[in-house]
Amino acid sequence: MSEKESTSNSYLSFKLGNEIFAANVGSTIKILQLSNITKVPNSPSNMKGVINHHGNVLPVVDLSQTLGLPETAYGKNTCIIILSVGSNSDQLVVGAIVDEVLNVETIKAEQISEPPSLGKKSTTNSISGVFKKDDIFIMILNVDSIFNEINFENQKD
Repeated sequence: MSEKESTSNSYLSFKLGNEIFAANVGSTIKILQLSNITKVPNSPSNMKGVINHHGNVLPVVDLSQTLGLPETAYGKNTCIIILSVGSNSDQLVVGAIVDEVLNVETIKAEQISEPPSLGKKSTTNSISGVFKKDDIFIMILNVDSIFNEINFENQKD
């Protein structure tokens, strides 16, 4: 337990609607302003389309819809977080639309609680933990699990 207590990780916190979530900084490549997204016919409703990022075509999803949260109107703080998910041999780079990026939080392992058990496997797979900051609960997303459940055909680094 003492090894766990001394371990800290950094997480990028962001808003989706009125809720605050976080993703491990190690999964984050870049934060972009919301730009033109090219729609892809017959794609899932949470996939908003694709963008050109340094010559690569990247799928972009609305993270609120992906997590089953109410969709919100895009505003001046809406942005795209470019994430790298999966293993080195099966890596996927994807854009996730969020309402607002907040901070980078450095959290000690003992500050992170297990996600609540809600009886739905997909819910517990998408949340890897919860921590409390200033009386607000921040849910840490398991981006590998979330994006492994989405089928992005023909998308490579």
